[in-house]
Amino acid sequence: MNRRVARLRAAQALYQMDLAHTEPESALESVLDDGEVASDFLNELIYGTLKNKEQIDQLITENLTGWKIERMGHVDRAITRMALYEMLYIEDIPVNVTFNEAIELAKAFGGDESGKFINGLLSKSIEKMNQ
Repeated sequence: MNRRVARLRAAQALYQMDLAHTEPESALESVLDDGEVASDFLNELIYGTLKNKEQIDQLITENLTGWKIERMGHVDRAITRMALYEMLYIEDIPVNVTFNEAIELAKAFGGDESGKFINGLLSKSIEKMNQ
């Protein structure tokens, strides 16, 4: 499983956990295709995001203008959380790679404005992280 597929599966699982309060193991199992095995990277994205969710949500909240995190769409919230986890805690992946992958996921699976919304939110978050 390459990293692009792992990000997609992780976003799907995080979305499911956020929307339906599904347990991580069950959500992970439900997003894998028949015969597909979760990669270490996929597991790290899911469990790392969950472990650091409080800090990640704080960063999201600090960078939302005129919004509350609860108002974000579930897809946008899952992608943003996962991307910020990757940017903050996985050192061997360039931030711009994670940034671009998150925007592509948002365009593909979010609402009409998801790509722009996540672009702006991640840009503000990156600026804050680099201060």
